[in-house]
Order: sequence, then structure tokens, then C-alpha cells
Amino acid sequence: MNRKTLALPAAIGLLVPVLAACGATGGSAADGAIVVGTTEQFVLTKDNPAPFDPALAYEMASWNVLRNTFQTLMALPRSGSEPVPEAATKCGFSDRRNEQYRCTLREGLKFSNDNLLTAEDVKFSVERTLGIEDPNGPVSLISNIDRIETLGDLEVVFHLKKPDATFPYKLATPAAAIVDSQSYKRRALRDGFEVSGSGPYTLETREKDGSVQSLVFTRNRNYQGQLKLRNDKVELRILRDSTAMEKALKAGEIDLMTRSMSPEQIARLAKGEDKDIELVEMPGQEIRYLVFDTEHPVAGRKAVRRAVAQIVDRQELARDVYARSARPLYSMIPSSVDAHVNSFFNRYGEPDADAARRTLASAGVETPVKLELTYTTDHYGPATAMEFESLQKQLNRTGLFDVTIKGVPWKTFRPSQTEGEYAAYGMGWFPDFPDPDNFTAPFFSEDNFLNSPYDNKEIHSQLIPETRQQAERTGATKSFEEIQDIIAEDVPLLPLWQGKQYVAARNTVTGVEWALNSSSVLQLWELGRTVG
Repeated sequence: MNRKTLALPAAIGLLVPVLAACGATGGSAADGAIVVGTTEQFVLTKDNPAPFDPALAYEMASWNVLRNTFQTLMALPRSGSEPVPEAATKCGFSDRRNEQYRCTLREGLKFSNDNLLTAEDVKFSVERTLGIEDPNGPVSLISNIDRIETLGDLEVVFHLKKPDATFPYKLATPAAAIVDSQSYKRRALRDGFEVSGSGPYTLETREKDGSVQSLVFTRNRNYQGQLKLRNDKVELRILRDSTAMEKALKAGEIDLMTRSMSPEQIARLAKGEDKDIELVEMPGQEIRYLVFDTEHPVAGRKAVRRAVAQIVDRQELARDVYARSARPLYSMIPSSVDAHVNSFFNRYGEPDADAARRTLASAGVETPVKLELTYTTDHYGPATAMEFESLQKQLNRTGLFDVTIKGVPWKTFRPSQTEGEYAAYGMGWFPDFPDPDNFTAPFFSEDNFLNSPYDNKEIHSQLIPETRQQAERTGATKSFEEIQDIIAEDVPLLPLWQGKQYVAARNTVTGVEWALNSSSVLQLWELGRTVG
């Protein structure tokens, strides 16, 4: 087995892959499409009737579909971290306070259905998401927009309520995806799986009983943008679980597999025993964390949360549960992102049950503390249950806690979490864009996406606005450090680990090292084929 490293420029949003194995055969769909396997599920439910509507979609799997089918004014480039024009030819702030942002669209843009795309469609799309204001949607990313004006068919100006130097990044997310104003209703979601976009691909959904079996992405003949497509068609095939996905890859039924692989699979594939398959390891900014209901009778007590922070052994999670495919995280901002500080380690140090005992005793908390931890069984990968079993053992073996755990399917978990039904629960985060703002504001602003009751006015009224006034992002570092220290003090959330990313592919597929960027965006346009 040969093991080689492809060195790419080191920057947020870039990949530094490690490839394993070599060989000469591969599988393909009957129509020549590159077939990508995934265990991510897309199911129509009462709480999620429109998984691919930009006004509702706000989780990584759906966003990956949107990024391949819709355009945004700005986009993250193949190399680098600064957004570049996509549906626009140029964008920029037109004032010194970062409150007015002007974009000029490309001429002759069309949606895949041949309808013209104009500045009015951009205005309609963003106002639609703001107007629908779905609590599970991405509206919080663009809620700082005060009004939008159009100047002819190609000019659009965003007027912001407050200065926000990160606004170009937000325009690069599916929260600002441009929809066809003739195909979407202004005040209602587009139920089902249909999309009308101007992105690199059109979409055909193959479903059964409201559950997607596969998604077929075909090159959009109307696409105009900065992306270079290296294929004409990709099929995203939904597999039952990671075992079925690996079996399909080895049999040549799929060409590549992404999320979610188990730690055992990653370790096995890394050995390179199958000469026709290569494993790609790349840095990522995925994080996992516990959320506490700060108004709960038990989890609402700061001493209880601090005691948990003093006991949890992140090294044990990374080593024993994730086989070192993850690494300990001591802040909500990952270590690979500017402004990161190890605030939780600085505050609590190594796991210390005696320190936790003193914390609880000084606050008059009776032990053992009864606490239930809830996790989702089918959204963050096959090791999640093992992770919570490990957390349960870590807390209970101190004698200070009597922890029970409960697993809930995502379709139930997400709405229940939003309604505040859990005392403490596990969540994951895949960044919307590579800036420390996206690891702080979504969690601690007044309209945070968790619907958390935690309210720290210093963070949301002073520090977050301060960071957004800094066009030069290094100037915001001190404020971000203060936010991280406050969170370690109050513990409304407890960061656990930061993940690496893995893709396994047959060696006839090219561009695998670009299949995911560090924000876990699935870049289907990068995939191609070779003859051996």
C-alpha cells in the first residue's frame, strides 16, 4: 500500500488530503453518471415539508443539494477563503460603515427553466426568506437586512440595520439562494423536492413514499458562473447505513462515499487493503457540542453545568469512540479558525472529579445529580450512540451524577429541541462560512438558531456587533476571545470535539481531494473520471 500526501496551500476553506491505496477499476451508473453514496436521508415530514426550499433548509445535507442547484451572488472560491462573485460580476460595500452592500449581476442569467434572472429575483428571494421567517430555517443569517432596492435589472443594493463585515460570506450561503420568482410563492414554502435554480446542475429526484432514493444532478445548460464543471452528471444515491455504503463501494455499485462513515470503517480503509479504493483524509471544521437548557430546574444551575465541564474527558471520546478521527475541542470556535482560544481548558483544565465535587458542594447541589442527555440516532453518524454512552459512563463513575441517555430520530429530535423539551442534548455544527462569527453569532445572538433561552447581553449587544465592524478580520480577535471566555464561564454549551473529514473513492474518480471543502460543502462539480 502506497501512502502519499497532496500538498495544497494552507488556508481556511482548502483541503490538505492524505490518499491511501492504488488500483485500476471502478463502478458507474448505466447512464455514465458518477455515483456518490451517502447515508443522509431526505424525508418529507410535517415539520420539514420542503427540504430543498432555501427559506426552510438549514442543515448540511440539504444545503449541499442547494449549493449544487442554486446560485448565490457570492461564493467561496476553490482556493482561498474570501468570497468571490458568482451570480454577480462584482459586489462590495458602498459606504465606510459596512452598512450598504451593492452587487452587479451577470448579464443574460437564466434559471434552468429558461426564465430570466434579474435583480428583482434576488430581491424577491431574500425578502421571501425574511418574510416566511421559519424558526428552523436560515433567516437568522440575513435578519440584519433592513431593506433591499433594485436599480434596473442588474443592480441590487442591500441596506443593513447594523454594520456587518461578514455580510459577503452570508450572501455566499444558501440562505441567500436566488429562486425563480415565477415558480416560488412569496409567503409559502414550495413543498416537496422540486427546485428551480440557476446553479451548475438541474435536479431530478427519485423518491418513494416521501423518502428520497436518489438525486440525479445534470449539467445545467443555462449556468453562468465561476465554477468549472468536470462532469455532466452525478447521482447521489441514498444508502441504508454505512455498512451498506461500503459494500456498494467495494462492489463497484457506487464510485465514491461520503457521510457518514464509522470510525471502524475509516481505520479499515486507511490500511489500503483494497487496491481499487483510496481514502482521502482532509481537515474539517465540523464540531460537536452539548447544549444545556439554562432555564431547566437541573441543567439551569450553573454549578451543574460547570461540574459537567470539569468531568467530561474529550481525549477519551476522541481516542475510544472516534479512533482519533476527531480531536478534543475546548471552544466553540475550532482550532483551525482564526481567533480560537482554548477557553474551556484554560478555565477547567484536565478532567477533575474532585474539582467538580467542590463546585457542586459550594453551590449546595445534592448529589448524585439526575440528568438526562438526549441525542439524535440518525443524523450525525453511527458513532453518536457510543459517544453518549461514553459521556454517561464518564459522569456516572464519579458518583456525582445519575445520568440517563435517550436517542431520538432527527425528524422528532429537531422540532422537540427547538421547543425546549430537553434538559441537555447533543448537536453538531457544520459552518455556513469560514469566519469565527459563524461559530458564535448563530448560538448566542438573540435570534439564535437553537432557540436557547441563554441570554448574555454583553455578547449579543456589544461583542458580536464589535466584531462585525472590523473589515480587517484580525481586528475582531480580542472581542472573539472575550466571547469564548464568557461561554467557558457560563457553560450554556459545552464543546466536545472537532472532526476530520473522509471520502473513500474508487481510483477511477478524479478530483476526490476537492469533493469537500473544510466547511463540508459537497462540491460535485469537482468530480471527474480517469481511465486508470
